Amino acid sequence: MIFLKNRKGIILIASYMVIAVLTILGAAFVSRSISEMRIAQRQENSTQAFYLAEAGVDYALDRMRNKNLSGQHSASLGNIGTYNSTWQRMDSSSTWEIISIGSAGDNQRTVRAELQPDTFARYLYFTKTEHFRWWWWRLPVWFVTGDSMGGPLQTNDHFHVSGDPVFSDPSSHSPVKSNDDFITYMNGGWPINSTAASNPPYDNPDFQEGLQLDVGSAPFPSKALDLHTAAVQDGLKLTGSTTIILKNDGTIDVTNPQKGWVNKNIPLPSNGALFVEGGDLTISGVLNGRLSVGTNRDIIIPNNITYNSNPRINPDSTDTLGLISERDVIISQSAPQNLEINASIMALGDSFTVEDWWQAPAKGTLTVYGGLIQDERGPVGTFNPSTNTKVSGYTKDYQYDSRLGTNPPPFYPSTGDYVIVSWKEE
Repeated sequence: MIFLKNRKGIILIASYMVIAVLTILGAAFVSRSISEMRIAQRQENSTQAFYLAEAGVDYALDRMRNKNLSGQHSASLGNIGTYNSTWQRMDSSSTWEIISIGSAGDNQRTVRAELQPDTFARYLYFTKTEHFRWWWWRLPVWFVTGDSMGGPLQTNDHFHVSGDPVFSDPSSHSPVKSNDDFITYMNGGWPINSTAASNPPYDNPDFQEGLQLDVGSAPFPSKALDLHTAAVQDGLKLTGSTTIILKNDGTIDVTNPQKGWVNKNIPLPSNGALFVEGGDLTISGVLNGRLSVGTNRDIIIPNNITYNSNPRINPDSTDTLGLISERDVIISQSAPQNLEINASIMALGDSFTVEDWWQAPAKGTLTVYGGLIQDERGPVGTFNPSTNTKVSGYTKDYQYDSRLGTNPPPFYPSTGDYVIVSWKEE
């Protein structure tokens, strides 16, 4: 009997111990589950807070595109959380800063973005139309055998191709873009709905990064307002026909009858802005520095325009030139056999073209290192459509200066958008 009683006691004690262990394990499991749920909730809140901060950046960017003014905005997105976003210029520069704080539960995350106005210097080549008004005709202008285009390229029209020109984009690897849904081929009929994979047999353009049709039209400015204002305020504003020779010592020689200047040597404008009103601007030489020159008449190029520090050799070069005409940019017939222009060029009113292009003598290669943006595409020569050989003017070699995407020439016309140059979480 004593053994039986002891055995019952041992079983009872063991039962209590098992119950205690199970209770402890259950409590630990519940505690761990609660802890994991809290961790998961914190992680979810943290992710939501980050997305909310990004939403604040998107809102600020939309306001900047539409208003171009500093501002602040707070918003609550249902039960998810809130964001508080502010945007403003940094100091007196063109760089903008967006700071956005997203909050979800007890979590806050902050995103800071720095942006710069997106300018037409982002393009190697951009046209509003690929046709040229000549007397009462609207002439198509062609890419032909021997032409080489290396950089971002887009038209609000459609391209005309004869032979096998080469299109590449080593800087951003973006496809050639056209607003229309076809390309006109010299030897394939008109029009032809085409992609790079289905060209006619006698015209074989090499779209190395692809071809994107029907992309929509992009807006195009008509005036160099920012450059004109900057030249009046802190730069150099001249009246009447002007000739500028860029000097590799960081100065310019200026001839301007209104001022009585004949090869007057002066430093570059402190803010890099020069504008000529009421007269053509003739320019050539070697630039040492950052400069944008513009006119409400024509820009004439009689000779090479190059940089003192060649960015293709020296990637740290800061030499940058913008040439902006509210009418035409014209290469003089007296220009050399092979001509090089280091600049981002805009012909806002009309075209970039060669003087008397239809009867100019056949020359060598026109090298543009930078960009070419024009309202109407201008011809730089003619060719024999049967053989794709040059008859007059130049063969084109246009290559993009990749520095211009985030470091454009001063006061260069904007596309109305912004480029993010820095994005980080704090």
